[in-house]
Order: sequence, then structure tokens, then C-alpha cells
Amino acid sequence: MSLHLTPLTDPQPGGSSRRLAWVASDADGIPLGTAYLRLFTREGQQHLAELEITVHDTERRRGVGTRLLDAAVSAARAEGRRSVLAQAEQDSPADLFLAARGFRRVLRLTYARLPLADADLDAIAELARRPHPGYTLTEWDGSVPPELARSYADSRRAMDDMPMEGTDYGTIVWDVERVLAAAEAVAKRGESLHTVAAVSTADGSVVGFSELVVPGDGLGDGQHYGTAVLPEHRGHGLARWMKAASIRRAHERHPALAGLRTDTAESNAPMLAVNDALGYVPTHRAAEYQLDL
Repeated sequence: MSLHLTPLTDPQPGGSSRRLAWVASDADGIPLGTAYLRLFTREGQQHLAELEITVHDTERRRGVGTRLLDAAVSAARAEGRRSVLAQAEQDSPADLFLAARGFRRVLRLTYARLPLADADLDAIAELARRPHPGYTLTEWDGSVPPELARSYADSRRAMDDMPMEGTDYGTIVWDVERVLAAAEAVAKRGESLHTVAAVSTADGSVVGFSELVVPGDGLGDGQHYGTAVLPEHRGHGLARWMKAASIRRAHERHPALAGLRTDTAESNAPMLAVNDALGYVPTHRAAEYQLDL
């Protein structure tokens, strides 16, 4: 089969990465598949690239994916990257494709969904109202309030020991600028970011957070981003408390919202237990693959 690859470059690089892309087409110019290579540019992740390949169902097993993969890996090498990550749903064609081409499975993920129509919202509201001595909850939409910005940025280190198993993900260095840029990126997509944070009553510092992104029209499903608690404040039920408050607020503000989605490393037993206690139902599993360059 005659196959042509057209390289593309993202015209608007983001604050933490830039993208390269390729479109595979046949002799008649009909698109057969695409590859996107995200090159991380922030300190702590400049060794890393993330790959997504899509091939039309009818064009699989004809070498399209392999050609796209070869182009992307060559570009990653040329950019001086050490590792390339790619994700695939368990037992999918992509799962088999990556495993057969030198990628190794480094992380397993469980995806789950809370269908709001079936959720026990009264019980969730009760969890959100339950006091936790030594802590209070606060919340905000979009960017963090200025008076909490430094404390919130510092609390992001709660994600540093998140179970990543063998993934060469690096360490994301968070500061106020990055926190504000992340919120701005969500707003530019037309979505709403809502954050619930646990604050220590001893010094007023943020010690944990739970982020939820909701479509701008309030329909469909929302997506949980990070939920984490600083190591020195774990064991007090703060993660469940914050996530319950986030669910309650989402339902109050967006009554037409159908559900909330989340994904968790299978080795992260505490967070899986939180999700289970709140009524999240597993939908599928996926694997994170890594190619070591």
C-alpha cells in the first residue's frame, strides 16, 4: 500500500508542552491515521514525550500504525527524549500493538464513573458536612484566590509520591505561575474548574485538594483531576471529605450533569477505597506503556 506521512506542528505551544503531529494518507490523499507526540517542556519533565496513535479500523494491520510510530519515535530521539509514554485500554488493539513494539507496561489504571442519578447524594452530603477537627474546607472556581495561591502551590507536592509504579514520569515542579496557567488553560477550553481544599486551622495552609472539571454547558460528565493530601496530614479522611464536597457542589450547580469520571492507579489502594465508598463504578481498565530510548 502506498502510504504518505505529512508532518504537522502545533501552531500554539502550551505553557508546559508542545506537540508534533503526523497524518498518514493513501495515494489518493485519504487520511488513514494520525500520531500526536507531546513534548514536555517544563523543568522535571524535559526528558519525556507522550504518544497517541489512532488508525482507522479498516486500515489496521496494514502498516499504518507502524509507520506513524517510527516517525514519532524518531522525532522523540531527535528531541533528546529519554522515555515515550502511551496509554491503551486493556485488551484493545492498541494494547496488543504497543506490547509487540518494544513498549513495556509500567502502570495499570482503573477508570470509574459515578452516575449521579443513582448516587446516594444524601449520604455524600452527610460526609461533606461531617467535621474534621483541625481542618476546614474551602472552595473556589477557576484560579485560586491570591491569599491561598502560595499555600496551594506548595500543597501540590502531595502528588509527588502518587503511585506511578515503573513510569519515568519525572517530577512536576509547581509554583504559583503554573497553578494559574493550569486554571487558565481549562477556562480557555470553555470548561469550569472547581477546587475544594482542606485547610489546617493551625496555620491556615492548604494541606489537600480535589479538582473537578465540568463541561461549560453543565451537561454530560465531569472529570476529576487531582485529589491529594500532604503526607503529614493523611489518615484523617480528608480525601473522602473533599471529594464528597466536590460531588455535592457539582450536583447543586449542575443538576443536568450525568456523572463524574475518575481514573486511579491500581496500586493506589487508598484512593480506590475512597472512590468505592462514594459509589464510583469501574468502567474499564487501561495500561500505561513506556518505550525507553
